[in-house]
Amino acid sequence: MTPTPRPLEGKTVIDFTQIGAGPTCTMILADLGARVVKIEPPGGDIGRTLGPGWIDGVAALFHGFNRNKQGLTLDLKSEVGQEVALRLIADADVVVESMRPGVMDRLGLGETTCKAAQPDLVYCSVSAYGQTGPYSRRAGVDGIMQADSGLMSLIGFPETGPAKVQTPIVDVFTGYVAACGVLASLMIRQGDERPQLDISLFRSAIALQQAAITSYLVDGEEPRKQGSAAPYSAPNEAFPTADGWIMVAAYNGGRWERLCDVLGCPELAAAPGLATSGERVANRQRMVAVLTEYFLRRTNAEWFELLSEADILCAPVSTYGDLLRHPQVVQADLLAQVPRSNGDTIMTPGPAIKFHGTEQPRMTAAPPRSGDPREVLRQFGFSDEEIDAAIASRCFGGVQ
Repeated sequence: MTPTPRPLEGKTVIDFTQIGAGPTCTMILADLGARVVKIEPPGGDIGRTLGPGWIDGVAALFHGFNRNKQGLTLDLKSEVGQEVALRLIADADVVVESMRPGVMDRLGLGETTCKAAQPDLVYCSVSAYGQTGPYSRRAGVDGIMQADSGLMSLIGFPETGPAKVQTPIVDVFTGYVAACGVLASLMIRQGDERPQLDISLFRSAIALQQAAITSYLVDGEEPRKQGSAAPYSAPNEAFPTADGWIMVAAYNGGRWERLCDVLGCPELAAAPGLATSGERVANRQRMVAVLTEYFLRRTNAEWFELLSEADILCAPVSTYGDLLRHPQVVQADLLAQVPRSNGDTIMTPGPAIKFHGTEQPRMTAAPPRSGDPREVLRQFGFSDEEIDAAIASRCFGGVQ
């Protein structure tokens, strides 16, 4: 295989983000070859404390969002800390920040100030509700966004209360949206105006529900919880088997008829009220009750083989333990071994962006909390005397 192209090689990103969304954005940029310097407050990124799952006292979540970055602890409330930050920004291509709107301005690091130091800078702000509007100054995290955007109302079964997607889906999706915005901004010709990117968790959570919200705007019908089912097609849901659950999508292209053949009930394909996907959606409860009787007769593995041979879309409902044994995961480098400075490695999901026919890009572990101010600052042209003076000011959280 050829080496992975690094399209952002030579670009520098200064990362003032914490927890999930912003760090996801800057991790993607790092995976694509950018030099990312993660700036943490003296107390550290809050994500370091969000367990369970710990590696030497640091939350696995932090490691999962911060590979391939350099680190620097910097007190942005101090005058020297702000001066150091502006020096870094003056030699950077991108700033990504996830403060509440107005905070970076109060710290002397708002868009206007930063672009005075570096006119071609891409300045990306990631916040809960965006830079404008009545909620712009409100804080928010993934679960709050799942609730406020309506997403939480779709999750679970009709008889259950509110439920949330357990992985921080809004955070991660927002990070990808922000990375897409940064890449688009970098394509604007040098010297042309690059407007501030206003990326919000709330806007991203709404965009994540494109199909459901559009349907509501068309017919005014509030969506109902469907468990594992898709509200717009059937069968497109999970069925219990003799030893687990299997997800089946057999609603078009002749797959409904083939499913009935494989199950051993060919007469069901043309039964009144079940012949079309729309009819099956309207009569889903009846359809599920009949199909479940057949699915319970075999195991997941048996059904997977039979359905796959008939070109019926299906997959077992996997646990994470199952996922690690998945043939595609094992053979296609979907997990990354990230080396640590002590010689150990951390396993994480690899980059989602892959260039065909290339190796997995090289990885480095998330930076230690204090970072190495001397190493980082020398890369930005600071003299040893300037570094000593900055360290003496304690703007690096007491690092000596």
